[in-house]
Amino acid sequence: MRIAVFRKAHFNAAHRLHIKDWSDEKNEKVFGVCSNRYYHGHNYELEVKVIGEVDPITGMVIDLKVLKDIIEEKIEKRFDHRNLNEEIEEFKNLNPTTENLCFVIWKILRATLDEKFELFVRLYETPRNYVEYPA
Repeated sequence: MRIAVFRKAHFNAAHRLHIKDWSDEKNEKVFGVCSNRYYHGHNYELEVKVIGEVDPITGMVIDLKVLKDIIEEKIEKRFDHRNLNEEIEEFKNLNPTTENLCFVIWKILRATLDEKFELFVRLYETPRNYVEYPA
């Protein structure tokens, strides 16, 4: 039996949507207030969905404590209370949009979790705006 399990997490981070090769005027036109040179922050809500076969002995797809620990160690500790542009290597040359952040999180988790699991990441930037990968 295949089933999906979910784990929610939360972290706060600052960022600036900005293309280095563009003028400040063009960045402001495209990204608006999100291109504030002093940055701005979000209270990100993360949902991780893992799909797999239920183990006939344990009755679990994955031990949710193990999934919780992976998310805390690999995602929350890495991104919480950070400036994405300045402190996170992946965003030194990549615009830290929610789309890009979601994909980076997915890649980190994909490299950590057993390949037998399907993995989906949903990231809320606000209660009304969210992205998910894969789509």
